[in-house]
Amino acid sequence: MGTGALGAGRGGTVRTPLPKPEPSGAATIRLILLAAIAVSSLGPFLLLALRAGGRDWFFPALVPTGSAADVAAALGGPRLGRALLTGGWIGLCTGVLATSIALPVGRAISALTGWRRQLATAMAFLPVVAPPVALGTGLQLTFLTLGLGSTPLGVLVAHLVPATAYLSLFFLGVFLSLDLALEEEARSLGATPTEVWRRVTLPLLRRPVAESVALGFVISWSQVPLTLLIGGGNVRTLPIEIMAYLQSGQDQLAAQGALLLIAPAVLAFAGAALVAQRAGVPGV
Repeated sequence: MGTGALGAGRGGTVRTPLPKPEPSGAATIRLILLAAIAVSSLGPFLLLALRAGGRDWFFPALVPTGSAADVAAALGGPRLGRALLTGGWIGLCTGVLATSIALPVGRAISALTGWRRQLATAMAFLPVVAPPVALGTGLQLTFLTLGLGSTPLGVLVAHLVPATAYLSLFFLGVFLSLDLALEEEARSLGATPTEVWRRVTLPLLRRPVAESVALGFVISWSQVPLTLLIGGGNVRTLPIEIMAYLQSGQDQLAAQGALLLIAPAVLAFAGAALVAQRAGVPGV
């Protein structure tokens, strides 16, 4: 009997089968698929980086022509700078406020059972599945009456609607997976509601809260339809400026703005992971 056979020998040792060698054709196909995924994922960003670094890109040149000074001058332009600041503070406020609203909403839904939970989940999910144009039209009609149309505050409130819906579903999943019996044990030992929140619940929620703020920021940061409808073209966030650059044929500035649009999203989630890691949250 070979070494790869199953069964017990005279000494009672159980032999496990040796892994079969993978056919060379399957390994080649796997490499091709991985390369295709890498190209499709990284290719657009590589093209953006190339286009952002040069003023002109004409055939047969393999890379656009330009210099670092051109890139620095464009990135330091007043329009992109103002768009970064406007979109940044709106996104940060959206993440913090939406998290503050969605956390208790998600917990309240998790406490329901049966059809009540299904109904509450569907109501929270409605702003997520509704077309942004339909949602924005309804908000615009309301905001015009309240005097919030074409204002940064109106755009912030509009961004809160889908962000709160997303994050309510996020916290619903968080609370369904948490063992809240720890809170009951703390109360049985004489802890006050404030002490239970500060010493039991909050440590469990540090990582989800950090992730929620980052997710809310990203939802607002990349929002286009609501910003256009509610802002009326007066509130110029980075996606709005990128669209304006594309429509006016300023491809280099559009590419540079698109790269800037990616960076804060990556930094937001990296910062959330760092906050959770420093807080000693397991699984980070």
